[in-house]
Amino acid sequence: MRKRLLPLLILLFSPQVAAAELYGCPFHELRVLASDGAERALYRVEVADEQAERERGLMLVEQLPSDEGMLFYFEAPAEVGFWMRNTLIPLDLLFIQADGRIAHIHPDAVPHDETPIWSGVPVSGVLEVNAGEAARHGISVGDIAVSPFFPDACAKQAAPTVADPR
Repeated sequence: MRKRLLPLLILLFSPQVAAAELYGCPFHELRVLASDGAERALYRVEVADEQAERERGLMLVEQLPSDEGMLFYFEAPAEVGFWMRNTLIPLDLLFIQADGRIAHIHPDAVPHDETPIWSGVPVSGVLEVNAGEAARHGISVGDIAVSPFFPDACAKQAAPTVADPR
């Protein structure tokens, strides 16, 4: 009985963890897929989903491994702006809509620059990775970010494909 209740409790009280469990999307991973489903990149991410974490971001970080990043998550989609105050390393910013689709990429954000970098459209997330990562992996607008924070993308990734009977 206890084993049957645990998944239900997870679903009720933690939608991100529930999506991870149901669709095989690990909480601290974000995959970027091309429109044809090919994997472009896999990042281990630190999640900034509270205001204090989002304000601090990657400030004062001296180096970031190439397979790591920070995912800024916003429960309510909104147009957001970022700056590079006290950020020591150049970054690529990938602005992600609620369905997981990458809406805008700002490559090579300059350390310490306080000029706002805007999403241009309402987004639910922003992935910060080392500058040049988007180009190196061929990541482009329209690609899909697969993460528990974008459950539609997780569901589509996990959905079995059905062969056309014709």
